[in-house]
Amino acid sequence: MKQLAALLRQRLLVLMLAFAWLFTQGPLPAVAAAGEGEAGAVNPFIPLMFALGVILLASRAGGAAARRLKQPRVLGQLLVGVLLGPTVLDMLHWGVLQGVDLQHTIKELAELGVLLLMFNIGLEVHLSELAKVGRVAVFGGLLGVVAPIALTLLVLLPAGYDTFPALFAGVTLAATSVSISAQVLLELGYLHTKEGNALLATALIDDVLAILAVSLTLVLAGAQASESGADLSQLLVIVLQMAGYIAVAFALAWYGLPRAFRWIRSRPQLAQAYGMPIFALAAALFFGWSAEYFGGVAAITGAFIAGVGLSQLHGQGMKQEIEQTMTHLAYVLLVPIFFIDVGLETNLSAFPLEALPFMLVLLLMAVVSKVLGAGIGARMGGFDLWESLRVGVCMVSRGEVGLIIISIGLTSGLLDGDSELYASLFMVILLTTVLTPPMVRWVFQGKSKGYPALRSAATGGETS
Repeated sequence: MKQLAALLRQRLLVLMLAFAWLFTQGPLPAVAAAGEGEAGAVNPFIPLMFALGVILLASRAGGAAARRLKQPRVLGQLLVGVLLGPTVLDMLHWGVLQGVDLQHTIKELAELGVLLLMFNIGLEVHLSELAKVGRVAVFGGLLGVVAPIALTLLVLLPAGYDTFPALFAGVTLAATSVSISAQVLLELGYLHTKEGNALLATALIDDVLAILAVSLTLVLAGAQASESGADLSQLLVIVLQMAGYIAVAFALAWYGLPRAFRWIRSRPQLAQAYGMPIFALAAALFFGWSAEYFGGVAAITGAFIAGVGLSQLHGQGMKQEIEQTMTHLAYVLLVPIFFIDVGLETNLSAFPLEALPFMLVLLLMAVVSKVLGAGIGARMGGFDLWESLRVGVCMVSRGEVGLIIISIGLTSGLLDGDSELYASLFMVILLTTVLTPPMVRWVFQGKSKGYPALRSAATGGETS
């Protein structure tokens, strides 16, 4: 038996070496010819298959390593993404991936992943529980935006930066990526605790206020550039547009979606063969699109609202069918791509070392401002000291929302892509995203867990 095992190991080694040699030779002529289009370009789907295979395997390996170290899977996925990115391995520029631009395709799949992540979280929300933390959400969301802006201005203005670049930097650091913290709480089984509900409600208000602050800064900068106050009237329109969308979207999701899905369930020709999950996915996509198109808020907000509306479905296994299918779709393919993509877009090797002290100051300020701002707001809302600290720590991650806002700053000209400020802000967004999972785990140690509804899918069925 041992001789057979040794023989199999030898043959496996030979096969692996043969595969590695084939990998270095590039595509066979027949395959290359079949993959070429009319203009002689490589069919982008062929390298995409390889890239997605690497991403999924690397994501799983990183998550498994993190779990062995008793950390959330998301931390390992984020770090593996940095390893695969231009900082170390620069995966998207490997020879086997040459001839096509996969970055935009992977980015779009990642955005779809975070959209489904927030939709799934919305499905598990109980609005009555969110209502109980309404005061915490209002105060935490408000101070969680005001504190980073104020502290950033206190740091940058004395350093000689102009008002509007400094203000926009503060607005960038006012953002919160609820998806990162929510995923960690989901893995650890704390999403349905009081603090988990507070995070979801506070982050929703934070998202609206942060985007409103972006719009206000752009309007004020435009008004100054044109030496006219007429553009300030746009602010009122923006506020009304965002508030109106959220009100209408919640009404449609809360009253319209459950009725529509009960009607669909009564029509077997529509409901059978995964009909309910298909309509649920369409609802998430339409609400996400409408959030950006009509409301001017993040698409994940619209998807979250759609999930909250469908959380009311009870009986006939409707909610369970939607949850099971959507969870598998998200966590098997799209959510791992989202976390890896954060690292693929990051090039730590290009960071100017002379900006390191400045970046560390901004990083410290970014963490402290969220912990104190959202934490003090939660305390004002009625939470005790530890509960308030947990809410504040959960709000630290800037993630994809911060990256979106900083890209707006580049497009508008308020931030210079070659500047020390931009490089430092980018690093702070990345580092707050990577630091949040272990910080969340630390502040939740010893707390009793809530109902781990999606936890088995998020963790692969293990216990923490």
